[in-house]
Amino acid sequence: MARADGLLTDQIDPTEKAQDECGVFGVFAPGEEVAKLVYFGLYALQHRGQESAGIAASNGSQILVYRDMGLVSQVFSESDLETLPGHLAVGHTRYSTTGSSTWANAQPTLGPTPFGTVALAHNGNLTNFAELEALADDRRHMHQETVREATQKEKRTRQFRDSSNDTSLVTELLASTEGDNLTEAALELFPKLTGAFSLVFMEENRLYAARDPWGVRPLSLGRLEHGWVVASETAALDIVGASFVRDVEPGELIVIDEEGLRSHRFADPTPARCVFEYVYLSRPDSVLEGKTVHAARTEMGRELAREYPVEADLVIATPESGTPAAVGYAEESGIPYGQGLMKNAYVGRTFIQPTQTIRQLGIRLKLNPLRENIEGKRLVVVDDSIVRGNTQRALVRMLREAGAKEIHIRISSPPVKWPCFYGIDFASRAELIANGLNTDEICQSLGADSLGYISMDGMIKATQQKPAELCTACFSGTYPIPLPDNI
Repeated sequence: MARADGLLTDQIDPTEKAQDECGVFGVFAPGEEVAKLVYFGLYALQHRGQESAGIAASNGSQILVYRDMGLVSQVFSESDLETLPGHLAVGHTRYSTTGSSTWANAQPTLGPTPFGTVALAHNGNLTNFAELEALADDRRHMHQETVREATQKEKRTRQFRDSSNDTSLVTELLASTEGDNLTEAALELFPKLTGAFSLVFMEENRLYAARDPWGVRPLSLGRLEHGWVVASETAALDIVGASFVRDVEPGELIVIDEEGLRSHRFADPTPARCVFEYVYLSRPDSVLEGKTVHAARTEMGRELAREYPVEADLVIATPESGTPAAVGYAEESGIPYGQGLMKNAYVGRTFIQPTQTIRQLGIRLKLNPLRENIEGKRLVVVDDSIVRGNTQRALVRMLREAGAKEIHIRISSPPVKWPCFYGIDFASRAELIANGLNTDEICQSLGADSLGYISMDGMIKATQQKPAELCTACFSGTYPIPLPDNI
């Protein structure tokens, strides 16, 4: 048995998992306290972003925004929500991709346009940011003389950019795009955007939702008794009592106001939905294209057991993301499923820097072994993915310290070899452990007795989606949306 020394590894990152970019939520519901609805919707989407949170609300004549760094529960109090009256609101919870993690980059963004004030929240990542930035700069320079001579009212509607993220850039471009109203401006601008974008935005009296032609990031439409809801995941609809209507279609712009809901098409759909939503990003209780995420992950575990069987005494999960696949592996293999690791559900993301002693304990901040369940056992440890390998390396050592006889790691996704440019913050390609090592070498690096990744075909089969309609770039290196040469 390995002896505990408190130094599980010299490079531990307890939050090593791939981070999603954001969660978005919008409500149009006359007579409801919509700020509170958005608050609870963002709570359901907290897993999609833990750096900042914000809500913009309109009473029909004025939009107010409240946003700050931190978790949803850290940013908002009940008194804060009471300062956001109105029947229309959008909200956002963020993990940075384009733009640094600062207050200025928190969302929703707010800016003036010729059509009124616009508050916008974005989930995804635009790959032609430099091209769009140049377009915005050209428009600004083109109108510079006009702005100098403009009336005070016109000055308030000129182009702006208050941060480095693509959301603020889209808001500025909406302000400078020609059209008689915001709908026309959006239909003119959105075909120029390349990359992944699920947008929820509003002006004083209307709610909008739009999804890129590839439908990379999910976006769902729900119905309240007296209103409408749009959200990144169906689980967020459930929490506010909204019934699921349908997904916002790729290349679709939805407009909602007192006259009802209207749909516009700005591009033909060419689906390339992110398969990693099924693997890790989405909540297990969400539904993607008619398939519950939990069911897909459980089937991935069954397929993994068929592809990589092993003689063992107990199947355990790396909680919580590995749990459905671990249950599926146990069901298919006949090996009992049990708890081997306890997760501290209250750790989350903290702004308190740990001491050196706590930092050395690393992964124990979130996970701790149940010694009586694993001592002397041959373990199958199921997780959803391996990025750098630091967390799994620390986990293997921790389990050996607790007396595990054998450790067989099974991963319910293929090796992650390529970075994502569509809104997931993976490590750089040089940092991805599977980019430089084969499976046997990774197994040796982790200190495990065996290692098995599900096949690409097995993973896709478990989602019950058409292979041609899924983005698998992080596994295959095949990017469905064109990338600029400088990426």
